[in-house]
Amino acid sequence: MSVLAALARLRAMAAGIGQPLVTVRHCHVAARPLVFVPLKLSGEAAAPLGAMVGTDRDDPRLLVVPQPRNRDHRFGWAAELAEIVVPYVEGFAKDTETVERKNADPYERALDAPQLVLPNRAGVAFTALLGRSTRFRRPDGPYPVDPRVPVLGRWLTYFAERAAYPGSSLTLAVTEELSRHWATGQSALEDANLAALLAWITTGPDPGAEDPAIWPPAGPATDPGFDARVLAPAIDGQDEARIAAALSTQLEPTWRLVWQALDLLRDLTPGASVAQRWEHDRASFSGMAAQLAEGAPPQARRDGAVAAAARLARMERAQAGYDVQRAYDDPLVMAEYRLSGEAFAGEVVSCDPANAEGRKLRPLVVIKTDDPVRLAPGASLGTPQRRGQGAQLVSAEDGLVTVKIVKGMGRGKTAAPGSVPEAGERVCYTSLTDDFQGSPALPEAELTPWTHGGPPPAYEPSDADAREDWS
Repeated sequence: MSVLAALARLRAMAAGIGQPLVTVRHCHVAARPLVFVPLKLSGEAAAPLGAMVGTDRDDPRLLVVPQPRNRDHRFGWAAELAEIVVPYVEGFAKDTETVERKNADPYERALDAPQLVLPNRAGVAFTALLGRSTRFRRPDGPYPVDPRVPVLGRWLTYFAERAAYPGSSLTLAVTEELSRHWATGQSALEDANLAALLAWITTGPDPGAEDPAIWPPAGPATDPGFDARVLAPAIDGQDEARIAAALSTQLEPTWRLVWQALDLLRDLTPGASVAQRWEHDRASFSGMAAQLAEGAPPQARRDGAVAAAARLARMERAQAGYDVQRAYDDPLVMAEYRLSGEAFAGEVVSCDPANAEGRKLRPLVVIKTDDPVRLAPGASLGTPQRRGQGAQLVSAEDGLVTVKIVKGMGRGKTAAPGSVPEAGERVCYTSLTDDFQGSPALPEAELTPWTHGGPPPAYEPSDADAREDWS
């Protein structure tokens, strides 16, 4: 936990209500998200019990598995879920735009992308298991399933993977997003309770939020008392209407809370970089849709050595970029780096826009700051006030910092108007920049060395796929 986050929690405890951790929203909230509130059978990792799903808060669809241990019932439920999820997702792939790229072929990118919203991180984990349990199924051979089921599995796997990708908003776990934007006076473990978390943010702590009789768990696990008193007798009696009514009482409160959380997030002003990250999400979604259209095989159960290394490199670059964008978008996030000495803010006391080194223009800016500066001379710097501009630290002594601007001033012999800070201007400089290393040089998958397991075998559908457990 950061210093400012700890301070915000203390302030929340003193004030009796949640405190903001940010000044802007750092995720995209779609105009028409698909909310998915799943429940699973107790004692099973991925055996579905029921779900509430839909894009209209006033018209949710309740899906129930009458006998969760019956394979046909489970896949029948998956087919019903596919009827909702697959058309929703594929509808976004119809309207596209052509994106030109430097030194690369243009590609088609969806004008918008789907967004899957779940109550919590446990719901994302369940979605991943559900995707694994369905994406290898086949409509023919042993244990045939509805043709839409394996398509559903591939999309659920994709959404679960994007949930782990830094900065992506294709999949949102609302407890996670709320915790990124507000601090409460309870522990991080307690923040995983959606009802308790929302109470802290909106009205203050509510003792009833942890009572499963008032606010059932947000899933996918159900309350043991409900399982014993209500669910087990209904399942044993094979009474589908009774099961549906029982599950509705557990799902409907969470359904309302998820939409309330989306309202809170939507009311925040989005950060300047949110739209750019959503463009990347749209590109990723378009690539996945193209793979499905081209008949590519399902996602592998586990990555090969090359694919795993490439995935890790992508996620590391995405995490670094996300950290920079959040700090540049949000003064409260940047304050953490000011405390650590990785950034400083202050008032410009003088500047020399005509300073040059040989034939190169190198304006000098002197800034008075009260922040600790723990950067070595020559450190590369960036500034939120002039994104894309590069600078170097010249010196930092007695509260005066001298910065040399090295790029982002235009191409003329004099600095472009407004490109050099003027005396009296408030500025911030940081060692956080988006000048990251490129992708590592990795061999083709077919050339994976024996030390890393050799080339991965090509996927070949088999009857064993149809026998994979839901656990």
